[in-house]
Amino acid sequence: MDKFTKLTGVAAPMPIVNIDTDMIIPKDYLKTIKRTGLGTGLFAEMRYK
Repeated sequence: MDKFTKLTGVAAPMPIVNIDTDMIIPKDYLKTIKRTGLGTGLFAEMRYK
């Protein structure tokens, strides 16, 4: 695998001082043994309010 030197993407500011692991991905999304499909749970509480 070649190393990469540049990453391009969209950045969003998060005006929160302390982010705990339940904010990153809530436990409801971790009831699987697969490593795919977890992106829908990423910051779900903040994204879908």
